[in-house]
Amino acid sequence: MMLTIFLFAGLADRIGASQIEITYPQNAITADRLKQEIANQYPEAASLVSLSFLAVNQEYAAGGLLITEQDEIALIPPVSGGLEDQEQDLLDPEDQMYEISSQPLSVSAVTQKVNTANHGASLVFVGTTREMTGDQRTIHLEYEAYIPMALSKMKQIGEEIAAKWPGTLCAISHRVGKVDIAEISVIIAVSTPHRSDSYAASRYAIERLKQIVPIWKKEVWEDGTEWKGHGQGPWNPAAPGQISQQ
Repeated sequence: MMLTIFLFAGLADRIGASQIEITYPQNAITADRLKQEIANQYPEAASLVSLSFLAVNQEYAAGGLLITEQDEIALIPPVSGGLEDQEQDLLDPEDQMYEISSQPLSVSAVTQKVNTANHGASLVFVGTTREMTGDQRTIHLEYEAYIPMALSKMKQIGEEIAAKWPGTLCAISHRVGKVDIAEISVIIAVSTPHRSDSYAASRYAIERLKQIVPIWKKEVWEDGTEWKGHGQGPWNPAAPGQISQQ
């Protein structure tokens, strides 16, 4: 069988393609075996392949999952939470609460999505491009996303929040493409009946976004570039979300 695998961010750069094809002599292959086949075929990317997770039909795959030619397959390198630039906004088709956009984001528009007469607290997190990191000067950022899966995982975050803090509303918007200094890259808005849940739900959404949403950030400096991946310890997007105690 012939399998097509979509690639992103630093992994696509290292292999030199946005998708690859792997031939396998049987009609099914496990996720772990497919990763090994990719590493064998592209040894220059083997170290990054080992850190990556396969997504099958827009869900992170367990190592023993059987994959066939009918599946949509992507190899997801560590996300940054941080597709090519799009001309239009892309919204979750069901409730419009989750958005990937190549256009500037509006804090008021995202906040309005969670405003309701039954809630007494709203909290908005706004992430912007920082110019200086230590002695390193950033010129701009470039974001890339596996858009269908990113929207699905944003919606999953909202569902997890609603289960942990019943009644909470959550809206998330994220940029793709070039984002200049001081420009907004992400907005997360939550509203709750009481303020304590609003703080907790907002922090949970931010940490979960960095863990499971397939969005990558390239830092562009005066003297080079680098894809930035997950920076909070070992990356496991299949792990359940935890409520931070900090």
